[in-house]
Amino acid sequence: MTINGLSNGQLPGALLVGEHLPLEISEEEISLIRRTLMDARGFNLDAYKDNCVRRRIAIRIRATHCQSAREYCTLLHTHPGEVDLLLKVLTIHVSQFFRNFSTFEKLHQEIIPYLFTIARQENLSELKFCSLGCAGGEEPYSLALILADHFARDMERVPVVIEGIDVDGAILEAARHGEYTPERLVELPPHYLRRYFTPQGGHHLLLPSIREMVRFRQGNIFHDDVYQRCDLLLCRNVLIYFAREQQDKVIANISRALTPWGVMVLGKSETILGESRSLFQTVCPVERIYRLPAHVRG
Repeated sequence: MTINGLSNGQLPGALLVGEHLPLEISEEEISLIRRTLMDARGFNLDAYKDNCVRRRIAIRIRATHCQSAREYCTLLHTHPGEVDLLLKVLTIHVSQFFRNFSTFEKLHQEIIPYLFTIARQENLSELKFCSLGCAGGEEPYSLALILADHFARDMERVPVVIEGIDVDGAILEAARHGEYTPERLVELPPHYLRRYFTPQGGHHLLLPSIREMVRFRQGNIFHDDVYQRCDLLLCRNVLIYFAREQQDKVIANISRALTPWGVMVLGKSETILGESRSLFQTVCPVERIYRLPAHVRG
């Protein structure tokens, strides 16, 4: 889910110090950290996989040079700033423009044309695309670039609203600014870089015309009110951090938010299991693209 409240997209260098050493975090200490996060920020640690939580807490323990998890619990309880730093590490999710390029090619060549066809058939006033766990905005801006470059005429008839949602308000502010380091652009086709970015020192700044196509909203994907009507919803490389029960809740909410013709895209390492499988029909197994089953679409 987010990624990264750190301006350069990297974890603090201090976390590398002694990272090879074992660090024990007891259940009691996990409970103390869980309670502190809930009381201070309303953040539910239970949603995340236990191993993932322990690894990321260990990052902050080492970064703060605490000698034990118990010492870190005391620091967390007495220093509100450390609560925010821990939350950034827990929700970190580094992304890139056009990450897994073949997925965006599938969207460009098949999914987006299909949705514009539906929009004309159904006489829709607009289409809505959404990126859950959008981090620094690379994913929703990638959609905006495809639309601006290939579907300008279609958008004259049917406007497209693109929304990026993330739990981290600070990273959303950075996303609105639209300035990126070269490592975030490694999969970006060169003509997009030439046409839609301007050099800004060693960084690249998106043109205002692209930034204005995306609106960002802070929200927790486990809260039902985050989900609004949507025709294309990307939730890529987000579910892998969460326990199965929480994954199922997100998948169910997505199924309710999608229009009858709507499409969901997951990450390459994610899939739908168990009862959630009945909620979707596979469109492309390689790119993890799904839609609602026929009896729902009507």
